[in-house]
Amino acid sequence: MPKLKVNDIEIEVDDGLTVLQACEKAGAEIPRFCYHEKLSIAGNCRMCLVEMEKSPKPIASCAMPAAEGMNIKTNTPFVEKARKGVMEFLLANHPLDCPVCDQGGECDLQDQSMFYGVDKSRFKENKRAVPEKHMGPLIKTQMTRCIHCTRCVRFATEVAGVSELGAIGRGEDMQITTYLEQSMQSELSANVIDLCPVGALTSKPYVFEARPWELKKTETVDVMDAVGSNVRVDTYDWEVKRVLPIINEDINEEWISDKTRYACDGLLNQRLDTPFIKYNGKFEKASWSEVFKIIKSKFENSSKDKVCGFVGDLTNMETGYIFKEFFDRTLNNNNYDSRSDNRFLDNSERENYIFNSSINGIEDTDLIFLIGANPRYEATILNARIRKAFVNNNTKVISLNDVGDLTYPYKNLDGQTQTIKNIFEGSEEISKEIIRAIKPMIIIGESLLKFNSAEYLFNLIKNFLKKNNKFTEDWNPLNILSCDAATVGNFDLGILNSEKNLLEELKSNKFEIVFLVGQDNLEFNKKDEFIIYQGSHGDKGAEIADIILPGSAYTEQDGYFTNLEGKIQKAYKASYPPGEAKEDWLIINELAEVMNNRKLFNDKEELESSMFNYLKLKQEKQTYKNKEKINFKFQNEKLNIQLKDYYFSNVIARSSKTMIECNNSKLNIKSTGTEG
Repeated sequence: MPKLKVNDIEIEVDDGLTVLQACEKAGAEIPRFCYHEKLSIAGNCRMCLVEMEKSPKPIASCAMPAAEGMNIKTNTPFVEKARKGVMEFLLANHPLDCPVCDQGGECDLQDQSMFYGVDKSRFKENKRAVPEKHMGPLIKTQMTRCIHCTRCVRFATEVAGVSELGAIGRGEDMQITTYLEQSMQSELSANVIDLCPVGALTSKPYVFEARPWELKKTETVDVMDAVGSNVRVDTYDWEVKRVLPIINEDINEEWISDKTRYACDGLLNQRLDTPFIKYNGKFEKASWSEVFKIIKSKFENSSKDKVCGFVGDLTNMETGYIFKEFFDRTLNNNNYDSRSDNRFLDNSERENYIFNSSINGIEDTDLIFLIGANPRYEATILNARIRKAFVNNNTKVISLNDVGDLTYPYKNLDGQTQTIKNIFEGSEEISKEIIRAIKPMIIIGESLLKFNSAEYLFNLIKNFLKKNNKFTEDWNPLNILSCDAATVGNFDLGILNSEKNLLEELKSNKFEIVFLVGQDNLEFNKKDEFIIYQGSHGDKGAEIADIILPGSAYTEQDGYFTNLEGKIQKAYKASYPPGEAKEDWLIINELAEVMNNRKLFNDKEELESSMFNYLKLKQEKQTYKNKEKINFKFQNEKLNIQLKDYYFSNVIARSSKTMIECNNSKLNIKSTGTEG
């Protein structure tokens, strides 16, 4: 570990660190435009110049490795003069349009020109102008502002894995552009907006909406997929204006998917803001007391066995738990579930339905086997981690199916369930590769769990890994790739029925009352069922409902979510539900009071306390059941991966105009045949 001096402070740094990182460790702040911790070093903005003893010229600290005995100065007149010179060149061609630039208030160039800029320019020549580029419905370009830091190019190539962005021309004629005039074909494309240190790439849907100092900022959790990315929701007058990433190295690093960032405009559209009752096929507005009275009367006039309930994909854990308690304690029945399809689930152990190796663990693995999964569309951020593992460690990836471009190379097999059986019975070459791997990862997608042989194959895979000692104290190779934010939390809370198949009974029209909480994905033909729908948006569930109870979206209530790897995170309230809509847990609590003259819980704290006690007791009770003998049926089937439409995967995304534009943009590229 080399020792060096920074501003006369002696420090010791790890091998391979740069002078810039050494300076930061010593507490010296170094300005930069092109350097970024997650991207390769370009060294082309020269803003990070520092003085090094015995060097006649200033050095670019981002590109110089820290070495033994260096003596670095970061705040001498020599360094200041060099940085002022660099800033003068950067501003030589920069348009003076800060008042109309969306980056204003959070612009690196603005901030650093305050420190290192001068109040007049010595350049009298005409400023260079660059024509605007088309980068799709998400990214607004103003390329005259570009300072050629190439952060966007490096991100697209290295992190997103799409080599569609680059530099053409030389010298003053150099331009950053997509090689074909089309949008970037990546679900991570809008991260270049955060990376751009000037106003060259800004957010198209957010253009001219607000200034950063006018916004109220709330740190929360994303619910567009099961990854649980950490985000910041910015609101103006209780309207959600934008969603930005928060750095969390264990989950999303500092990236978020385009759906996470831009589906938020769906929070304004198709909203349910007052209770509704259906009369003669038409919805009419009603009061809360009216709808509660009707629901009470319906429950009282029905047999308890004829009532069932389903919890949806964006529902927070408190709502799921009070819904379960409502059925258990108020209705005295357990006809509830959170699955909208007949997928296999063995909830005797928690490891059977979570991503056990963890998102961070992807970087430690030496072999990844995808079975019935397409992580690019099912968990975009997780897919970026797999690409990172491939780029940094050359991790081998095998997929049972050919699932198209995953942004990294992989070996694909024939997609037959017989192939899975052969591999995990040990008769294939891949079986030996899994046995030889030190930390293999088997990633099972939801598509496999919907097949007839799911139980047989799941237990076969698990037993094969146990037999070959792949389960160790610090490594669990079995991973389930959940797609929805509420999936793991609902399974943890036991919101499922293992005694009978509720979906088949629902399709056979055996129930008189169906209570849906945020559940819009059920497919059944309604006959005489009385359907109560509680949710935030007028979507598929509300269409078939007889009574609508307006609930809250994830930004309008505090709530816990468990991500696919089993981490519980809290989403915080950033705005308020519209009109007469209420928080979801409160609606069920008030309904219980109408039915039984007493609430289930006195307040939210009591509900949370009861929920965490339940989770703790459940964890203590879990015991491992050895299923060595596999007597379940097997049949050879072609495994087709059933993906939700990426841009329309939930009620918020389906209500978003930006998601519609993204989908149309993708369809246009496919129809013109220019997809990368």
